[in-house]
Amino acid sequence: MWLPDINISGETGPKYKALVEAIITDIESGRLRHDVRMPTHRELAYRLKVSVQTVSAAYKEVERQGYLRSERRRGTFVQARLTDRASTFILDSRQPDLIDLSIVRAAYTDFHNDLSRQIHTRLAEEPHHGWMESCRPVAGFEYHREIGRTWLAGYGVDVAIPNLLVTNGAAQGVFTALATVVQPDDVVLTESLTDHGVIGTASILRFKLGALPTDDEGILPDAFERECRQRQVRALVITPVYTNPTNCLMGLERRKKIAEIAEHYGVYVIEDDVYRPLLEQNLPPVTSFLPKLGFHVSSLTKIVMPGLRTGFLTVPQHLSIRASSVLRVTGWMGTPLMAEIGARWIADGTVEQAVTVQRALMRERQALVAEVLGSAVVRHHPTSLSAWVRIPAHWQEEWFASELRKNGIAVTISDPFMTVKVPRPNAIRICLGGAPDTPTLHHGLMQIRHTMEQMPGVHAFDVMY
Repeated sequence: MWLPDINISGETGPKYKALVEAIITDIESGRLRHDVRMPTHRELAYRLKVSVQTVSAAYKEVERQGYLRSERRRGTFVQARLTDRASTFILDSRQPDLIDLSIVRAAYTDFHNDLSRQIHTRLAEEPHHGWMESCRPVAGFEYHREIGRTWLAGYGVDVAIPNLLVTNGAAQGVFTALATVVQPDDVVLTESLTDHGVIGTASILRFKLGALPTDDEGILPDAFERECRQRQVRALVITPVYTNPTNCLMGLERRKKIAEIAEHYGVYVIEDDVYRPLLEQNLPPVTSFLPKLGFHVSSLTKIVMPGLRTGFLTVPQHLSIRASSVLRVTGWMGTPLMAEIGARWIADGTVEQAVTVQRALMRERQALVAEVLGSAVVRHHPTSLSAWVRIPAHWQEEWFASELRKNGIAVTISDPFMTVKVPRPNAIRICLGGAPDTPTLHHGLMQIRHTMEQMPGVHAFDVMY
């Protein structure tokens, strides 16, 4: 049985904190490996000659930080670090001879490459680059923000310039919003399967992340209200359009209900709305109903091209100074060159043209997903960048993804998106923008279907049963 090599006398601080540090150290070093079952609270307390309460407090804290998971009637298990889980299935870089369907990204075609070449040529020919001369204001150059404000108005976001910040993509926007209002140990709610960036942010900012059940429209209002009644909820993070990874789409009435509950209980809502321009349906943002509590996050990265990491963060008026200060200490300001390109493309209609192209590409590719994978598709939408797909019960997610990787296909399992104590759905996320063209995607989908029809190898079968 594993035992930590520590001084747990209590002379250097609380015993449970010493145990927390020891567990995390052994997981980080590899002494405690992924999926190893930890000693029971009573066993470890007996071996270390401490109280059961001390062990329970330590396990709870390590679990909160994402290093352990508890399973009812089975015990407590080592959980691979979030960064390890994410990098295992969400590739950091392209690999030769691999069809990468593991990361949600906009498709990049010759059309997009031509756009990039043209804008860089124009910029190179200009005699003066004013946007390169200054690193202020932190919130972004006012004319960039003005163009962004006009663009956002077309999607139902009404914001004054002082309350709009330029960010390096949506991830920085969500982090900035959370860091603006959340303190350690505050409760933040999100979808039960949510963007892994939110889970990672919980570890950094040390807030308590709570999971809400979902249906086809996203989080359930009754569950949200029940959590608000039972404990002090500080913020809610949601993606109402094409939730990552489950592809939910929140309707108008659900949006109004979520906003109503948030306003009643004084809960800040951070709305990750990066996919909204791809949606052809006219739906107002949830935060449009919450002027004093809503943070709206948008970006050009997912709708124009992956390298255009320019985003816009809308903040409540009374928090504009605080949000700007958070942006200053975490990144100073959004990169002016990217903001300049984004602003020009918004102003001359290139962004809208790129969105139209992206929608058409996704409609073609989503139709292919439906044709090849059929009833295995749990949820997808005509213009979404991904699909949520159920795998057969005789496969475990890791073994399925591993088998696909052997055959040159990368997909993402549920692990990076799982909040604490959420059961595995036995499903994978397939991202359609990573394939360079439709024939390549078709080959990848056929390989996925073929693997679904197979039984796993003997080693995998033995582990499962």
